[in-house]
Amino acid sequence: MSAHSIRERILLAVLDAVRAPVETLGATLHRSPTVAISREQCPALVVFPESDAITERANDRVTRVLTVRLVALARAVPPAIPETEADRLLTATHAALLADGNLGGLCLGIREQECEWDVEDADAVAAAIPARYAITYRTLASDLSTTG
Repeated sequence: MSAHSIRERILLAVLDAVRAPVETLGATLHRSPTVAISREQCPALVVFPESDAITERANDRVTRVLTVRLVALARAVPPAIPETEADRLLTATHAALLADGNLGGLCLGIREQECEWDVEDADAVAAAIPARYAITYRTLASDLSTTG
């Protein structure tokens, strides 16, 4: 039995899955930062757990859906296009995340949900592309650290 919940182990597995493409592209990786990502830290990929919902209960098994948001951040001075760099980062991390659809047996599956674009004009144009993923997993009703 692990000291960590399946949810926490999934989040750590997500970080592990996307680390190599993030570093290959010269970006930084962050989990739920409490302060804004600085210009020096860009490009960056930020991983946020958003919600964890129970979808089904059967006897002593509980099926859950963890929603995780990956945000690709990039900054550029015109005429460079920050959306292009953020898109390249998100494309690489998407492929890495979905390469193992059950994260080494921790989950039942990963589904891409949606993607948005947010571009701001500050001292350098900043682009953020958040993409959400629903990760379905199962635990025992009485033990969050044991797969069901």
